[in-house]
Amino acid sequence: MPFEDKTLTCSDCGKEFTFTAAEQEFYKERGFENEPKRCPDCRGKRKEERRSQRVETPIVCSECGKEDTVPFVPVAGRPVLCRECFAKSRQQ
Repeated sequence: MPFEDKTLTCSDCGKEFTFTAAEQEFYKERGFENEPKRCPDCRGKRKEERRSQRVETPIVCSECGKEDTVPFVPVAGRPVLCRECFAKSRQQ
């Protein structure tokens, strides 16, 4: 079933935007079941707001002992990795 462009209305600003066939295919490949509720501009603004509210917490890496910061508050008793060790663990 080929996808066709759809016109949707943004839940934040009320403007209409196009949910393209390519975007629909991308959503399906990623397993997203819901259509976007916000236009690209409002999605970008919302994403930027979340980034600016991010909490940087100082940590000591459980793997190498290096001091670093993480963009969340770690759970007590659970190991936390610095950015380098985290990247290494994702590669494996």
